[in-house]
Amino acid sequence: MSVNISEDAVKQVVVDSVKKRKNAEKIEVTIVERNREDWIVRGICPIDMEGHPWAEKFEVIVDPKGKVKSVDFALL
Repeated sequence: MSVNISEDAVKQVVVDSVKKRKNAEKIEVTIVERNREDWIVRGICPIDMEGHPWAEKFEVIVDPKGKVKSVDFALL
């Protein structure tokens, strides 16, 4: 039996994960989609690079149980 996490719960898992990794308060989720069993969540978060504000995009893959499988960050 597989557990299916809701879209809202997936968003919260991703926001919490990105906040913890990037020490950022404002996380903007732009896309949430299903790919077979997994969820793919994309968004943007602000970062501070040596005193200069930048934006970084992220893609997080979450399994049906709510566990983060992978995280990818890239500067915009």
